[in-house]
Amino acid sequence: LNQVAVSVNEHALLGVLGCSLVLAVQALYSASDDVIELTQSNFNREVIQSDSLWLVEFYAPWCGHCRNLAPDWKKAATALKGIVKVGAVDADQHKSLGGQYGVRGFPTIKIFGANKNKPEEYQGGRSSQAIVDGAMNALRNLVKERLSGRSGGSDYKQSGGGGGSSGGNKKDVVELTDDNFDKLVLDSDDVWLVEFFAPWCGHCKNLEPEWAAAATAVKEQTKGKVRLGAVDATVHQGVSSRYGIRGFPTIKIFRKGEEPEDYQGGRTRGDIIEKALDLFSDNAPPPELLEILSEDVLKKTCEDSQLCIIAVLPHILDTGAAGRNSYLDVMMKMAEKYKKKMWGWLWTEAGAQMELESSLGIGGFGYPAMAAINTRKMKFALLRGSFSETGIHEFLRELSVGRGSTATLGGGVMPKLHTVEPWDGKDGQLPVEEDYDLSDVELDDFKDEL
Repeated sequence: LNQVAVSVNEHALLGVLGCSLVLAVQALYSASDDVIELTQSNFNREVIQSDSLWLVEFYAPWCGHCRNLAPDWKKAATALKGIVKVGAVDADQHKSLGGQYGVRGFPTIKIFGANKNKPEEYQGGRSSQAIVDGAMNALRNLVKERLSGRSGGSDYKQSGGGGGSSGGNKKDVVELTDDNFDKLVLDSDDVWLVEFFAPWCGHCKNLEPEWAAAATAVKEQTKGKVRLGAVDATVHQGVSSRYGIRGFPTIKIFRKGEEPEDYQGGRTRGDIIEKALDLFSDNAPPPELLEILSEDVLKKTCEDSQLCIIAVLPHILDTGAAGRNSYLDVMMKMAEKYKKKMWGWLWTEAGAQMELESSLGIGGFGYPAMAAINTRKMKFALLRGSFSETGIHEFLRELSVGRGSTATLGGGVMPKLHTVEPWDGKDGQLPVEEDYDLSDVELDDFKDEL
């Protein structure tokens, strides 16, 4: 019995310790801190409708970099109290809120200034002093904008709908009618989310600011490949009756060549954006895998992406065309797998871009090699595992959740890149050695010397 009692007590103790550890991991911030906890339910009220400047950290409780940042984030919040508001979102718990603002790694810090629907990404250091300096710079810019009469915000008021600021842009919700519906929606290669509303409908008025804000965010994040539209079903009864609209608001999803489907998600801007991004990734082709032929190729690809995945492949004489294509096939599969991230994918041959290799610490050995570069922060991480689907997946998965070690790109600037000829898709050819004509050489002369 004593043994049983001890065993039960041990399990109880382990259970308490386990719960305590879980709570310790989750509780990066508490009510006693000056960091304001932001959630799906209070974000719009606290941040979007606020006139204050906000610094918001999107974090995950299990993220090591987030835990390292927490003490400095708290210290900065205390220093900025009453001047700039500092908040934090558990984006692991509130995924749709993170998705709404394009959060793909942790921690991500956003500055919500004049236009709350278009926050800026904080690019400064992670010490409390650097955070405070960044906040004060942003505050000065906000004051200058207000003095010049530019607020950066915009209102969207749907026909017959309620008023109030939404953070969205009126132009981003496309007004659809009986006359333009087929041309704009059915004949389009883009994906459409269409709201059928009635001006007198209370639920439609509640949805209006969320729909407008989502339209602006979705347009930016999908580069116009997913659109949000609205049909006044009391006026344009032809298209409304065609799709059997009987209640308001009704939201339908339209994809070219397919039957429309009912939208079944939530009605907040975060829910709408999350669904739109899923639709975008489902229909988007994998990113193009480009050879680094010049500085322009790298610059254009990497500046438009949060991360650039760069492979340095063995010389063609070492692998032949078949070997190189096998490496490129692995990269294409990974680009397809991670296409939701909208990263850039590049490759170069060993020795073609030596300054790039040197800045990444690759330097002439260990091919094939791979690096992930954030050109905005001038940080990179190297693939330490195998150049295989499994090895690369593990490498990219760790990066996407804020894990893995990073280093500063050599010198903090992009290395010089050379303009090279593209690979022709063929096996390499050894240099042709020059033939010498020995017919005129008098061999007897050599005999005498010997």
